[in-house]
Amino acid sequence: MISIKNPAQLEKMRAAGHLLHEIMCRIREVIRPGETTAAIDAFAEELIRRKNAAPSFLNYRGYPASICASVDDEVVHGIPSDRRVLQEGSILSVDCGLVLDGWQADSAFTVGIGKISPEKEELIRVTEQCFFEGARMARQGARVGDIGHAVQKLAESHGYGVIRDLTGHGIGRNMHEDPSVPNFGEADRGARLRAGMTLAVEPMISLGSWQVKEMKDGWTVKTLDGSSCSHYEHTIAVLEEGPPEILTLPGYVWEKTER
Repeated sequence: MISIKNPAQLEKMRAAGHLLHEIMCRIREVIRPGETTAAIDAFAEELIRRKNAAPSFLNYRGYPASICASVDDEVVHGIPSDRRVLQEGSILSVDCGLVLDGWQADSAFTVGIGKISPEKEELIRVTEQCFFEGARMARQGARVGDIGHAVQKLAESHGYGVIRDLTGHGIGRNMHEDPSVPNFGEADRGARLRAGMTLAVEPMISLGSWQVKEMKDGWTVKTLDGSSCSHYEHTIAVLEEGPPEILTLPGYVWEKTER
């Protein structure tokens, strides 16, 4: 069942989203060559708890950490480890969620470790573009398929693979709610979007194939062909008019040229 949030509930989600944005900005500051993903995870959990919030991911279906830290060909759900030391030239995707006053926020970004190749820089840039291209389609009266179609069209125009086995999702009191929000598909298909719907839109884009495999730890998902993958996510709210509000990117204003 798709949950429609009233103005008071949206305000709660806005507060959670703004807090997560603050924390994600702080996480970016500590990512550097030589740092371990476990140290970044501990830092994130401390920040979340200091703000009287709780990490969404920790113990969710048995997941053992507060962030997902996925390196290079890891698409999502990389488990932080003291043995995983970040190396110059790699890319790191950080996915993080929190619960504040009973309401969820979810966001992800990918960043280069030190100096990275132009190829990886472009992958990160286009993945972020894919989010905005897809998210701006989340308007009252549109359909979920309009989001995925826009993401796929842009990514594939650059020759990239769009991960299909993992999708975005509805979000609210629970981290994962209806509807599923794929990053591919046909326009004018899927659930009709209504004001008050809140979604986590999260393109996962690879330099190669869209096919993936799950590792023996039961969590980490990698590209099947070993190509690098980028991940970018925000929590959004569908409004009565115009493009959505990006709850985890406070102050963002859609350009007038954007439809």
